[in-house]
Amino acid sequence: MLFKPTFWLKSVLDIDEEFLQKNGVRALVLDLDNTLSMHGNPAAEAGVTEWLDEMRRLGIKMRVVSNNTNRRVAPLAAKLGLPFTANGAKPLTFGITKAMKAMGSTKADTLVVGDQIFTDVMGGNLKGVRTVLVEPFHLEKTWTFRLKRKVESLVFKRDYSKLEIK
Repeated sequence: MLFKPTFWLKSVLDIDEEFLQKNGVRALVLDLDNTLSMHGNPAAEAGVTEWLDEMRRLGIKMRVVSNNTNRRVAPLAAKLGLPFTANGAKPLTFGITKAMKAMGSTKADTLVVGDQIFTDVMGGNLKGVRTVLVEPFHLEKTWTFRLKRKVESLVFKRDYSKLEIK
């Protein structure tokens, strides 16, 4: 189904060595806002830097694909030491395809990770790549984010009793 993630986790921090090995993952296409950092924040959320270091230690290739502008993405991606694609146009698959090509990954060994169904999950599913829906570190309070979450709930019921928490 186009709007259903392959996996649903509380946080990007829940992607660990066991999860990666069990699922044959060697590359991650990562959303930025509300996945690695609060929307608009120039710094990563607590634990993200250490998590990225662990992913690197495990040999996991990573690339940020964000719908945000280069002005927003470039400084934070540089701080995190991650290559990136800004203006990724998700749910279109151009940014995801570019990331996979740059990482030398395949559909079978890649995960698209993000917090939004209509961009991250839909984009990964359209590309034929497994997806991980994560909960944002903080809930956005603006009317646009509240509206997005409301519309998302029409196509994917966030039944928190089924949330995979490690």
